Amino acid sequence: MKYLKINIEDKADMEALKNAVLQLKGVASAEIVDDENPESELKKAFAKTKEQLKTGDYETLVNDIFDIIIKK
Repeated sequence: MKYLKINIEDKADMEALKNAVLQLKGVASAEIVDDENPESELKKAFAKTKEQLKTGDYETLVNDIFDIIIKK
């Protein structure tokens, strides 16, 4: 999978930008990541893991953990 990183100004409307990007052909998903607040990313990761365990989606959970381990 390939990624596109966009740096935005502090005053930019992130949700509007995310919605605009999602309208482009070939865009599968868009996510707002705040590098200055890594705790929010960690909370999202734990919430996703918890939901995967509840739904029995163990294959995706294992793949996500494997991706984290081998990621640079």
